[in-house]
Amino acid sequence: MAQATMTVRTDSKVKTEFTNLCEQFGMSANTAMNIFMRAVMESRSIPFTISVGAKDNANERLRTMLALNAERRRSGNEPEISLDEINAEIAAYRAEKK
Repeated sequence: MAQATMTVRTDSKVKTEFTNLCEQFGMSANTAMNIFMRAVMESRSIPFTISVGAKDNANERLRTMLALNAERRRSGNEPEISLDEINAEIAAYRAEKK
């Protein structure tokens, strides 16, 4: 698939905060934007929430991780998260559900 560049203008503070949050999610701002655009196209709506901090829970983390990995598979990029890390996230989710 051919790559294209998209430029988005935003306040520098918004860019910094967004980039920092994306890093906390374990992804780049570019990857987050690609996930967002594909999800919007597929659902024809704003279909998901990614959160961190006090409102964060295991279910949200798992959904975020799955969305990130789906985007990486689509783009052909190697995952930045190891199988051990994925299994640890799944174990944490299951423990929190109990």
